[in-house]
Amino acid sequence: MKMFRLIGCLILLNAAGFAAPRQHTVALGKWTPIKWQTDADANADAKPVELKIRPLYVDGKTREFIVGAAHDVTEKTFVVQRMFRLNDALPQENAPSRWRWERGGWLLIDRVTGKIQPIALPQFDSYTSTVNWFRDYAGYCGVSDDGKKALAMVVQLGRRKPLFKKTIADVAPEAPQCQIPAWQRDPVRVTFESEAQKITFVVSSRAVDVATEEETAGEE
Repeated sequence: MKMFRLIGCLILLNAAGFAAPRQHTVALGKWTPIKWQTDADANADAKPVELKIRPLYVDGKTREFIVGAAHDVTEKTFVVQRMFRLNDALPQENAPSRWRWERGGWLLIDRVTGKIQPIALPQFDSYTSTVNWFRDYAGYCGVSDDGKKALAMVVQLGRRKPLFKKTIADVAPEAPQCQIPAWQRDPVRVTFESEAQKITFVVSSRAVDVATEEETAGEE
């Protein structure tokens, strides 16, 4: 009898090991308006703008706050831009806690596992960069390390280095560095446009090539 009990326990333990993983619940909450200071170096008289944010829930608990639209990458995964509160109190201040909202980077969310992980977007600037997603590609205008150049950036999820990086314009404080990049399919390509130039890149899974004049002719 002891032997049969032992065999039964082993069978149960083995079955438990192959049990289906727990299904998590991922949901987005209701939109809430907030005040956001667009410039980190703005003076005290600068007026904040109104943004709408909403919570990201995993199993009914608030894990993050997000801003803007979510983009479905696959049936299981989607990407969102993070919004967070930063402590804005000076060390010498004896006033109540002071917090300010900041727009952060992008997050990759798995609907099945509930896993949340940050996405590395090189040269991404949370104040000026607007990411336009297509499939698992991110197209956006980044900013050079010295803050003087606008960079056309194409990044693919899962790759450490950008597929493409090219200076497209000088950064002017009084004007946008470039328009939101526009995507097309068959072949996959993305167009960046600034006051200085308009350029289209053909995207493959490993590289990005500049489209020829013949390939872009007749599209305007």
